[in-house]
Amino acid sequence: MDPCPFVRLTVGNLALKIPLASKPARSVVHPSSSPCFCRISLKNFPSQSAIVPFILPDSPFPDSHVQPIAATFHLTKSDLHTLALKSIFAPKICLHIYIYTGRAGSTCGLNSGRLLSKVSVPLDLAGTETKPTVFHNGWITVGKEAKGSSAQFHLIVKAEPDPRFVFQFDGEPECSPQVFQIQGNIRQPVFTCKFSFRNNPDRNQQRSRSFQSDSGSSRSWLSSFGSERERTGKERKGWSITVHDLSGSPVAAASMVTPFVASPFSDRVSRSNPGSWLIIRPGDGTWKPWGRLEAWRERSGSDVLGYRFELVPDTNGSMSPAGIVLAESTLSSKKGGKFSIELGSGGGSTSRATPGNPTSPGCSPRGSGDFGYGLWPYCMYRGFVMCARVEGEGKCSKPTVEISVPHVNCTEDAAAFVALAAAVDLSMDACRLFSQRLRKELCQPQDSML
Repeated sequence: MDPCPFVRLTVGNLALKIPLASKPARSVVHPSSSPCFCRISLKNFPSQSAIVPFILPDSPFPDSHVQPIAATFHLTKSDLHTLALKSIFAPKICLHIYIYTGRAGSTCGLNSGRLLSKVSVPLDLAGTETKPTVFHNGWITVGKEAKGSSAQFHLIVKAEPDPRFVFQFDGEPECSPQVFQIQGNIRQPVFTCKFSFRNNPDRNQQRSRSFQSDSGSSRSWLSSFGSERERTGKERKGWSITVHDLSGSPVAAASMVTPFVASPFSDRVSRSNPGSWLIIRPGDGTWKPWGRLEAWRERSGSDVLGYRFELVPDTNGSMSPAGIVLAESTLSSKKGGKFSIELGSGGGSTSRATPGNPTSPGCSPRGSGDFGYGLWPYCMYRGFVMCARVEGEGKCSKPTVEISVPHVNCTEDAAAFVALAAAVDLSMDACRLFSQRLRKELCQPQDSML
């Protein structure tokens, strides 16, 4: 499998020094009385915001202290080409940073902060697909100079290659589609998907042979990840999707282990009682758990899907539902959006920023058999891991999945992320209001007769 070229542009190590003055200018609010934040903007990309920490005026910026990444922009080959197009109005590509004093937020559509200064960093993105480039690393004088007492702003702006494998479903996951690998204009089939109802005895013959050959112990731990409470009333359960390679061998699966149930006196799945999926992979002649996805319908808005994804560690046969949370955020149920796992990043990511330290690993499985868990907590990946773009309710969704190259060492690695993307897409339907009917492919025979 050949990856697609991507470039990761990051802004980090932000700091601001404002000198003490006996009579400070009105345009400068000293950090003792107000916080500071900035908005980071790149042409054709949504702007991102970040808190800017203050340091003492007479202190150098500590190089040994690594600040969280403030903003990240992921550039495709097409993005690089578009940004390289020059015009008479914008002859150079620039990253713009607007520094504000005051708290981030808005009132009546207006920023509540006071603009302190604007910083522009020129970017020459040529060649960044193959080699890292630092565009700025150090201090910049900002604001109006007053006898050498102007404020100073510190930042690092750099770009580095971030090649990814890109996959796309040829249809909606519940329609058992093929999955193609995308590289430029080339589409090559690499997986097939099989959707089924795991808990329906009438559908047993339609399930993968791999599920029929599972041992009793495998089925017991599979059920242990679901809820043991009695399920009554409206529910959606038993959905399962298996990913096969081109030889027909199963290489990953997503199985609904906790039904999606409407909360009492409601027609929505609540955050306090989410449905969940177990993402599993073959290993040692049976299925082994890799990750778990929980999803629900946020009460604050009827068009918001909440989710949480965690890795499930292998504890040498003693399976525990406890895991390591890698992503927790929301998606628009109407418009869809991007599910992503990005570790140690700042603003702009739809996943929770996970600190880059030995107690918060961000590693994915390394290969069939060991899964890399024996290296925990010492194996640690930072930056982009994967993302999946899905459509909203009532729209034809053919998820696109991007996976960082360092996280794919074998076919099973890629298939696990493809199965996770399918589970995210299917959760859009599983969390639909129970007052709405699902398409026939998602209804078990007895449901369709109601």
